[in-house]
Amino acid sequence: MVKKEVEPFTSEIIRHKLATAVEEGSVALEMVSGTPVTAEAHDYMVSLFTAKGDLLDAGAGYVAVVPGAGHVVKHLIDNFSDDPGIFEDDIYFVNDPSLGVPHTSDAFMVVPCHLESKLVGFVTCYVHLTDVGAMDPGGFCPEATECYQEGFSTKGLKLVERGKLKKDVFETFLNMVRDPGMVALDLKSLMAACMVVKDRLIKIYSDYGFDTVNAVGEQMVENSEKLLRERLLELPDGIFRVRQYLDYHGALGENAYPLELGLIKEKDTLTFDFTGTHAQLPIGFNCAYWSTFGSLFGAVFPILCPDLPWNEGITKVVKLVAPEGTMVNAERPAPTNTNTVGILALIETTATLAVSKMLGASEKYKNWVTAVWKGTDVAATVSGLDHRGQYVQGWGSEGFSAAGGARAFKDGVDNGGDSACDTSRVPNIETNEVYFPFYYLYKRVVPDSGGPGKYRGGVVDEWAFAHHDSPRNSFNLVCFPGRGVSFPAGSGLFGGYPGCNSDYIQFRKSNASQFPHNLVSTKGLKEDRISFGNTEIAGDDIMYMRGVGGGGYGDPLDRDPDLVLKDVLLGLVTGGPARDIYGVVIDRQNKRVDVEATHKQRLTLRRERLGGKQPKVDPTKRSDIPPTGMRVNEYLQVSGSGEDAFVQCTWCGESICPSNVHWKDNVLRRKASPVKSGPLRRDSGLYFMWEFFCPSCGTLLDCNVVHRDDPPFYDIIHRWPR
Repeated sequence: MVKKEVEPFTSEIIRHKLATAVEEGSVALEMVSGTPVTAEAHDYMVSLFTAKGDLLDAGAGYVAVVPGAGHVVKHLIDNFSDDPGIFEDDIYFVNDPSLGVPHTSDAFMVVPCHLESKLVGFVTCYVHLTDVGAMDPGGFCPEATECYQEGFSTKGLKLVERGKLKKDVFETFLNMVRDPGMVALDLKSLMAACMVVKDRLIKIYSDYGFDTVNAVGEQMVENSEKLLRERLLELPDGIFRVRQYLDYHGALGENAYPLELGLIKEKDTLTFDFTGTHAQLPIGFNCAYWSTFGSLFGAVFPILCPDLPWNEGITKVVKLVAPEGTMVNAERPAPTNTNTVGILALIETTATLAVSKMLGASEKYKNWVTAVWKGTDVAATVSGLDHRGQYVQGWGSEGFSAAGGARAFKDGVDNGGDSACDTSRVPNIETNEVYFPFYYLYKRVVPDSGGPGKYRGGVVDEWAFAHHDSPRNSFNLVCFPGRGVSFPAGSGLFGGYPGCNSDYIQFRKSNASQFPHNLVSTKGLKEDRISFGNTEIAGDDIMYMRGVGGGGYGDPLDRDPDLVLKDVLLGLVTGGPARDIYGVVIDRQNKRVDVEATHKQRLTLRRERLGGKQPKVDPTKRSDIPPTGMRVNEYLQVSGSGEDAFVQCTWCGESICPSNVHWKDNVLRRKASPVKSGPLRRDSGLYFMWEFFCPSCGTLLDCNVVHRDDPPFYDIIHRWPR
């Protein structure tokens, strides 16, 4: 069959009209929804798919769920086309985690689009539902041990048939949830958004014709695949390894569950291999296969493909190895309810680091990298009676104030949000106070929370709230997941240090009446670290939370002293870390850098790294080492060829070792407590930092945070493009 050729101007107009249709759906979703998580935090997705279920336009929002939505559409086509049928003006509801939604609280609405009775495509929308009738309010159920405790779940339920709402089905679902009014609004906002996009899509097909629009869609997919494969051919082949941990504190005790990722880049393909990841758990952190696959694109779309249309062409290039029965491919009846803030967030984090390490080994793409943005979501589900005595519940969405990881050329974005959700934002304090029975004592930026580095990781918030104006004088809190409490989850890159740990602290019989303004001033007769499970905030109790700081990039001793000064003056870094980590001495009286004292301090820190020895080169400036085109990371490259090839420090020019052996086994290295990377890092005794230094100049080449029993990460680069 000969493909229809569409002239470029028409093709570009249609492409933009398709994208605009999705944007209009997002606006409709925000405007109709009344829940803070959707209307305020913008935790949603609107996407377009072809009649075959292939992704046409990923749209805006939480992109990590988009590939899973494609699997949902194909499931409906394969299983429901004949019975009960996919008719014009039907609307299907799906929230089964085995098909692609992260957990039962995330609902996909799927609307088929017909032109003159011919199926031309599908619209999918997603939001986080207010409730699904699970064992705990809101659907996050830390104590659930199997999927049957996680609320209503369906592989496909037709809510609307041929344009008519199936009232019996709709009311049956609402009869199973705690807040039917808000859940009904959730569902209707999804329907409204889908119908807006559907109307726009049908108009595009009507105006330009079925064959023309389909030809443009096919070309969009082909172009994205072609351009991504061409980009991959420009990147080095190899295996880039990352390990992160689910540091759990709950009914199963205190444990560290590893997630292992090897990103295998071979020619024009990418394979994410999670072999070595811990077995699935009897708690809800697990991901099903399609959730894991989708989560990869929280890194692939924005980091590797920021300039390409996000469609099926990109997903075709990516392969996943997820061993069955593990946390990344859990089998029923494993619970999955807290995976969006557990393993799913971990997958995004590890994928971000692995993709960045691959890009960082390329001269052309070195500035595309980023350290960890969202180390974890720190949040909780609130439920109780408001000041009118009415039952309310919801997720406050504070986790969207996540700190941005540092880049290769610039500091991370302070409170930058979620890199996998480009629409995310934090609800206004006033909005949450109106909706929930609490008030904020403070919400503020935390000094020293960003990971130190040549470029600093973004800082994060801390906030505290207390009960306010409820007939019960209390409200319930379901905390999740507690990740990042003992493990600094905001990993740095190429010598950058991790950001601060997260924290959940409940202050019983507190000093709330004195209006404390930060963690230091917040007191209570009893202080409980509650990072997992149900608790009650009653009377004058205070609940304190803090997110994970963004990871740093590069050696902190490589940071421009004037940038450190600026951070100190802005209150983002304090004097102690400025001196002890960055090696910068500030003359506070004159608000300037003491240049001579800074040179001495940085030399002292380099000598300490070298075991008391003097650096072999001038430590005040980086040497001008010509790039060879075989970059390893910020401070290393391979020089020479064949048997004479060696790993070279690009700070001082030192020859480290032959290129066919692991460089980390041939440099100075030391184990250090995470507290060495700044305040609010916890030394739990379970984790330490492997620091790797050039034996000549003492430059920090890399820093891996690992469990006390685990080795560092070893990357292998087979070939650089010429």
